[in-house]
Amino acid sequence: MKETKPYRVLLYYMYVPIENPEEFAAEHLEFCKELELKGRILVAAEGINGTVSGTVEQTNQYMETMKSDARFADMVFKIDEADEHAFKKMRVRHRPELVTLRLEDDVNPLETTGNYLSPKQFFEAMQQEDTVVIDARNDYEYDLGHFRGAVRPDIRNFRELPEWIRENKEIFEDKKVLTYCTGGIRCEKFSGWLLQEGFKDVSQLHGGIVTYGKDPEVQGELWDGQCYVFDERISVPVNQKEHVVVGKDHFTGEPCERYVNCANPECNRKILCSEENEHKYLRSCSHECRVNPRNRYVTEHGLTEEEFALRVQQVENEHVTQ
Repeated sequence: MKETKPYRVLLYYMYVPIENPEEFAAEHLEFCKELELKGRILVAAEGINGTVSGTVEQTNQYMETMKSDARFADMVFKIDEADEHAFKKMRVRHRPELVTLRLEDDVNPLETTGNYLSPKQFFEAMQQEDTVVIDARNDYEYDLGHFRGAVRPDIRNFRELPEWIRENKEIFEDKKVLTYCTGGIRCEKFSGWLLQEGFKDVSQLHGGIVTYGKDPEVQGELWDGQCYVFDERISVPVNQKEHVVVGKDHFTGEPCERYVNCANPECNRKILCSEENEHKYLRSCSHECRVNPRNRYVTEHGLTEEEFALRVQQVENEHVTQ
């Protein structure tokens, strides 16, 4: 019998009108703190989007309380077992949008959104002719793991996606468009935007990658790599049948699934690299970031000016030799 872990991580969202969202956010923060949950929740007039961690008892109480509110009675919670909290703090914040697209003509997913496909339907649809699969996530999320053959938008933020689609529209015209994201919330708006842009056949993975990986029929098949998550875990497995590493070390190109943030706070780019290369390259994605006076790696490891200069020179000499 499988042993149940002491903690759980809940991932959820719901587009539903919320009056006085700022007041709701403040009250909800107090409620979450009383339960001793940790996580990150966004509240907007259009709904709620959250990830929280806590004990089985705490998360059960949270779900029960949420479902007792008529607005959230149909809320779907995606549940992962965990050994400990997946967050360091509890944050509940009011935002103008649940996902940041900043469209001139905003999309209301309750009125316009793509067709919902179950994991089995999505699995089958991916393999049909004249079909294109668009990853609705950021580039660094795609680089860690994605559906086999999916298109990788060259974007660092979700709000850049519409412009990227417009610039590359010829790739998708006259195709059946499938789109997916981590839990489903980004696709709700993105698929609706695609319809507004004139795309005729648009479908989305209902429940996102997280639901797809847990489905007993597909078992995450056709997914390569890991799924990036926005908490202390960084990534979670998806494909239950095989694990294909697609991530590549930023410095050597070798297979890698370990993310760090560039030590230059002005950059802070997420880069895949081994622990060895993190130290070798001072956790910096470029020479400019390595020599930045605010480099956090230098401060964290207490490098003297002489040690710092020597380390940088060693890296540069190696690149000249190669």
